[in-house]
Amino acid sequence: MDYLEYKGYRGSVEYSKEDNCLFGKVQGLSKELITFEGQTLDELRKDFEAGIESYLNYCKEEGIEPVKPYSGRLNLRMPSELHSKMAAFVASTGITINDFINRAIRNEMKKVAAL
Repeated sequence: MDYLEYKGYRGSVEYSKEDNCLFGKVQGLSKELITFEGQTLDELRKDFEAGIESYLNYCKEEGIEPVKPYSGRLNLRMPSELHSKMAAFVASTGITINDFINRAIRNEMKKVAAL
């Protein structure tokens, strides 16, 4: 799947055979839903950007803070044994659990991207 980006928001790019059109939705929003569509990539991009602008204008008019996608907070569940082993390991290295998990994810993403 590909994506569009505008003002810090990312939207998916998908194709519907049934409707013969492109469509997508803004990713990483938990309560808001911003969708867009078009017959061409230019139309899709314009509708995506218009959807973001509409949302931002609405927030401004209502005096509310726009939700940013992917806040950087992640609730992670893991087996307690793994949690215990990880905590002991990172304590011996002098880094935090948060730093360890971030490094592990970055390293894994590099491996996958190299395939």
